[in-house]
Amino acid sequence: MKKTKYYLSTLFFILLLALAACSGGNEEGENGESNQNENQSKETTSEENNGMESDSHEGMDHSGSSEVPKGLKEAENPTYEVGSQAIIKAEHMSGMEGAEATIVGAYDTVAYVVSYDPTNGGERVENHKWVIHEEIEEAGEEPFKPRAEVTLIASHMKGMEGASAIIESAEETTVYMVDYTPTDGGGEVTNHKWITESELTAD
Repeated sequence: MKKTKYYLSTLFFILLLALAACSGGNEEGENGESNQNENQSKETTSEENNGMESDSHEGMDHSGSSEVPKGLKEAENPTYEVGSQAIIKAEHMSGMEGAEATIVGAYDTVAYVVSYDPTNGGERVENHKWVIHEEIEEAGEEPFKPRAEVTLIASHMKGMEGASAIIESAEETTVYMVDYTPTDGGGEVTNHKWITESELTAD
C-alpha cells in the first residue's frame, strides 16, 4: 500500500513537472511569435512611412500664391506678355525643363542666387534660384553685391522665410510668375516664382 502511494505521488509529481515545462515552452513560443509579429509590424509601418515621405517629396506641390512682394513693379514691355506661352529652359526642379509655361506675371527687378541655412533645421541650401530684391528684408534702392549677408523674407520653400543668406550673384532682369505642367507627369504647377527672362524661349 505504501509502495502504491509512493508510486502515485512520484507519478503525480512527474506529471506536474511535465505540464509546467509544456506551459513554459508554449508561453515562450507565444511570446517569441508575438515579438516577431510586433517587429514585423514596426518594420512594415516604418517602410510605409518611408514610402509616404518619399512619395510626398516626389509629389511636392511647387505652386504658390499669386500675391507678389510689396513694391514689386510690373514690367512695362516684357518679352513674354501676361497670358502668352513660352518654353522653360531652366531645371530648378524635376519636370520643369522643356515644359510649356503660361505667363501669369512679369516684373522688372534684380534676381539673386543665394545660399542659406533653413530656419527649420534642414541642410544648407546652396545657390538657390531665385530670390528677388523685394524678398530681402534689408532691401533698399541699390542692389546687393555678391557676398553680402541678408535676411530672406521669401517663403518659396520651407525654412526660407527669416533665414540668413549670402548673395552669390545678382542679375537685373525681368522675372516671371508662371503656370506649367511638368514634363515628368506631375500635376499642374500654378503661380511658380520665379523664372528669369533668359530661362524662357518662344520656340
